[in-house]
Amino acid sequence: MTAVHHRYATVDGRQLFYREAGPADVPVIVLLHGFPTSSFMFRDLIPALADRYHVIAPDHLGFGLSDAPSADEFDYTFDALTELTAGLLRQLGVTRYAIYVQDYGAPIGWRLALADPGAITAIVTQNGNGYDAGFVEGFWKVVWDYQAEQNAETEAGIRAALSLDLTKWQYLTGAPDETLVSPDTWNHDFALLSRPGNDEIQLALFRDYATNAPLYPALHEYLRANQPPVLAVWGKNDPIFGPDGATAFTADVPDAEIHLLDGGHFLLETALDEVADRIRDFLGRIPTAG
Repeated sequence: MTAVHHRYATVDGRQLFYREAGPADVPVIVLLHGFPTSSFMFRDLIPALADRYHVIAPDHLGFGLSDAPSADEFDYTFDALTELTAGLLRQLGVTRYAIYVQDYGAPIGWRLALADPGAITAIVTQNGNGYDAGFVEGFWKVVWDYQAEQNAETEAGIRAALSLDLTKWQYLTGAPDETLVSPDTWNHDFALLSRPGNDEIQLALFRDYATNAPLYPALHEYLRANQPPVLAVWGKNDPIFGPDGATAFTADVPDAEIHLLDGGHFLLETALDEVADRIRDFLGRIPTAG
């Protein structure tokens, strides 16, 4: 059985939790989780990759087992979360790595790539958008309304995303067989969302998500100029990021590999083996990553 280590590191005075596995002298892949979860979403993927890769999966500040200073004490932005992630990787001596991005992990991964293009050996995106295409309006309109104007009505709408029902909805919607998804997933995430003050952290990040789309032109230029290997393994039934978000990558990386799988937002819960196999095959064909 692969040993998965559960570690803490202090970065810029903040304690970050991360999971780590695999030999020290093999290529690195960094797994960047989305909302509202943590590195817990990678609990089964890590051992599936760690025989061949050095796997690092941090919890973003405010998520999982990392510190969660109040929104009054810390300015929660995607820039700030990226700086902490970059600081963790520096502390671990990681200078070249592939990234797996999902949901919130995508804007963090894009910022890492833009700050240090030479560090990225490959990109695996699993329902992690980098284009205007693919945003499902039925979910995002509430977010966009809140970003445009913060008032009692728009805040009430966005707070629904912090509820147990909406957390469960993210896990089950689009799953080909709901019985494959353990209730541990949404109950685990909801317990962490329900910590005192965590609601304000999440509201701050919903507001700051508006800074991501303006970065897309720079991301697209990076993709065109550097042609990093790109693999999209995408839950095609995702009610948040639709399939157009996956196919859009071929506009700038024509050789991007796109796989639309029968699943939802949290694809690993129902298609772990297929995703792991596709990642291993993809990275194995990249000399610097495999």
